Parts: sequence; C-alpha cells; structure tokens
Amino acid sequence: MRLRLRGSSLAEIARELAVARTSVTAVCQGGHRSRRIEAAIAAKLGVTPEQLWPARYRSPAVERVLTGSSRRKAVS
Repeated sequence: MRLRLRGSSLAEIARELAVARTSVTAVCQGGHRSRRIEAAIAAKLGVTPEQLWPARYRSPAVERVLTGSSRRKAVS
C-alpha cells in the first residue's frame, strides 16, 4: 500500500488518533465514514481526502445528475 511507501501504516494512524485499528481499516475500505480518519490517511499520503475518495465527497448537485434524480416536481 502507498502508506508503507511513505513510511507509515494504518496502525500508526490509529495510534496517533487514539482510535482502534479496526476503525481506521473500516474507513480505509469504505465500510465507515470518519472525516477525521480520512483526513489523517490523506495527510500521510500527501493528498486530500477528496482525491482519495472522490465518490465520498461529491456535491449533492453532482450526485443528482449522476443518479438522474431531481428535486423539482413534475408539472402535470
């Protein structure tokens, strides 16, 4: 993984944030969301959380376009 190449690990991030390793792993694998953990992982890699997980950070407007849903009611 890229963290190892940067001299870090998920376990190290867990220790630094005082959270369980399983929490960091779950966030990394997409099972859970934690902006704090996502930010820590991204910082270790020298990128933003948005760059690592673009789907997690889509704006509501982009999401509506991609899913084809709209807030407007149909006029009959």
